[in-house]
Amino acid sequence: MSRRWIEANKSEFARDVMRDFCMAAKELEEQFARFEESGAVSFASMRDLLGNMMNKGLLWRLKDTAHHLFRTNPDDHVVARMLDWSIGYIFHECIKIKEDAYQQQHYAPMFRALQRQEQYEEAQEIGDPLSAVLSQTRESIEREVRRISFILEQSRELICQYYARQGENRLLARLLFDRNDLVRSVFNDKYDALISSIYQDVPERMYIQAAEGLIECGRPEEACKAAEEGVRLNPACTRARKVLAEAEALLQTTSPRRVMNA
Repeated sequence: MSRRWIEANKSEFARDVMRDFCMAAKELEEQFARFEESGAVSFASMRDLLGNMMNKGLLWRLKDTAHHLFRTNPDDHVVARMLDWSIGYIFHECIKIKEDAYQQQHYAPMFRALQRQEQYEEAQEIGDPLSAVLSQTRESIEREVRRISFILEQSRELICQYYARQGENRLLARLLFDRNDLVRSVFNDKYDALISSIYQDVPERMYIQAAEGLIECGRPEEACKAAEEGVRLNPACTRARKVLAEAEALLQTTSPRRVMNA
């Protein structure tokens, strides 16, 4: 991909990184909760999250998009470089977890089955020390989970800082509106800081820009909902009232009932 093309599509890349980071973080946190309860993560889930060279999974695509977004301009702030590093590190740690999960899911039961065979006593002197590897695999996953959890937490802070320059990105605003529950669940106590960083303590801007973007792509009903929230947050905002009026007018012209009565 050319640098010029990447620069021209940075708004999309910024939207995609935010979306895929939230989706990947959600999946990882679910797997880590499973590990906390059962001592195991799902090999199939980690495999699907990563994918392969011919069929890249969510986390692999996130890593690639992050490289495009954060490595294109040599003058990018160190925060961008650190965020790129963090996402790449998470990706490679997840490869380790996937392999450990495979060992735990497939090879551990095979060895335990061998221990139950009558002939095991003949090789027990070698077999018992080998069995220690089973607990070491779990310890390895535990270390990887701790590292990834720590980097995810730091990445949330880095995202809050980096996305301060995305205040006019309508694609991002639409994402934050459309997938608000997901973003809130991932950023949790940092959600307010994220919105404040992007929209400079004027939260209605997110809803206004989301509504404007939704009008552009012909989704008047969702645009009305976004604009209504902007007006609710700041009833005196002229821009919020204007975009709400535009959305309502568009909704009237595209209403199925109106078309039937025409």
